Order: sequence, then structure tokens, then C-alpha cells
Amino acid sequence: MAGDEQIQKWADEAEAGYDVDALKRRGRGRPGRGAEPMQVVAVRLTAEELDALDASAAKNQMSRSEAIRAALVHFAS
Repeated sequence: MAGDEQIQKWADEAEAGYDVDALKRRGRGRPGRGAEPMQVVAVRLTAEELDALDASAAKNQMSRSEAIRAALVHFAS
């Protein structure tokens, strides 16, 4: 838990006001991949499928998500 000094510091900062533009620039969450909002899709994989996905992603120096998107592009073409 925060000490009294830290709480007072936060209170002083809030009372002084925040630079809204600076807060917006900081951003939160993951960076976007395009102009349109993305959707999260849940997929259930067996342990073996997940191991194969991780191995393929590592081999190609990709994240899981990048490997799945690459597989979808390949499948859809």
C-alpha cells in the first residue's frame, strides 16, 4: 500500500491538473496494426497444436499471433 507521502503526491498532481494531450499520446495497450479496430478471436488448441504453433513461430522468428495471421493469409489465398 502507498505511504502517506505518495498519496499526498498523487493528490497534489491531480489537483494541479493533467495534460490531457500528453496522456493521450502515451497510449495504452498494444499498438494498432491498421486504421480499423481489430477483433480478438478465441481459438482452442490442443497441447500438441500449441507446441507445433510455438515451434513454427520460433523457427520463423514470429509471435504466436503473427504465425496465426500468416497461416490465415496462406489458407485464404
